[in-house]
Amino acid sequence: MSFIEKPEEKPSFEPASNQESLTDQIKEFIWETIKVVVFSLIIIIPVRYFLIQPFYVKGASMEPNFFDHEYLVIDEISYRLGEINRGDVVVFRYPNDPSQYFIKRIIGLPGETVAIKDGKVFITNSTRLDGFYLDESSYLPNTYTQGDKELNLSATEYFVLGDNRDSSLDSRIFGPIDRSSIVGRAWVRGWPFNRLQVFSTPAYN
Repeated sequence: MSFIEKPEEKPSFEPASNQESLTDQIKEFIWETIKVVVFSLIIIIPVRYFLIQPFYVKGASMEPNFFDHEYLVIDEISYRLGEINRGDVVVFRYPNDPSQYFIKRIIGLPGETVAIKDGKVFITNSTRLDGFYLDESSYLPNTYTQGDKELNLSATEYFVLGDNRDSSLDSRIFGPIDRSSIVGRAWVRGWPFNRLQVFSTPAYN
């Protein structure tokens, strides 16, 4: 006697266990995505608001070293840990309107006397009571600084000038700036790419 086995019928639907596995995978993917986003925000937000900030140059007051619409990354942490140096290019809040940000170069330090005469800048401080001429030729060849001014800086004040001395609203006009108004120093030029540069404090003779 012969027997014919009836073929086993395959279900026309996916077993519940497979459906649950797919659902679990989707949930795991969503959860991992949320964790990545949250972790990224935890890193990016403090960096963005407390360590570095992007700014772009507006106007010609810092030519020939910085041009209109160049994008800069500003280092905000260095001055919380160290001192502000002569020659640093800094971003600060404009004393007469703190909602505006200016970019200028640090020329005079706290406690110093800054004098401008005959187109030159002279500095007097505790180590140079006789004063000295500030040689800026390393970053500004053939510089002539207009004005006839002498200013004594307090323990928290800085004297700033634009590199384009013919066209700059700076401490010659609005006076010294307070340390509390300084946001940070110019660290990197990110745009345009052909002028990409990491900035350092210039050395003076």
